[in-house]
Amino acid sequence: MARKHGKDTVLKVNSNDISAYTSESELDETTDTHEATGYGVDDHEVDPGLNAGTFTCGGTYNSTAVTGPRAVFKAVKALNAAVPIIRQDEGTGAGKPQDSFNAVLNSYVQTNPVADMIKWKASFTITGAVDSTAQS
Repeated sequence: MARKHGKDTVLKVNSNDISAYTSESELDETTDTHEATGYGVDDHEVDPGLNAGTFTCGGTYNSTAVTGPRAVFKAVKALNAAVPIIRQDEGTGAGKPQDSFNAVLNSYVQTNPVADMIKWKASFTITGAVDSTAQS
């Protein structure tokens, strides 16, 4: 199995490529579980439920007017709707992995430290399924 470097990751939010401004992203896919334990047993039994997920990303602020993170996330927040997100872990190319999904922006945070670059982070709740079909 070959290791891959995160620097090649491509991230698009609502069709805007914000890769150049992003230094981290995390896709967390979960499944609900439901208690199904009956009397007389010593261990829990659970049944699977609905799938769910969250997505977070962050990086260094850039003041680019149309494609910088502030502009992109302010526009997404103004929509007040789920937007498409595409994350390509190994960059672009046929056969390379890709996750695409729709998500609602829960928060966009900017941090302005006195002795460092302005940082940003965003968190989303995924709505519907995550499509992990490889790129064509």
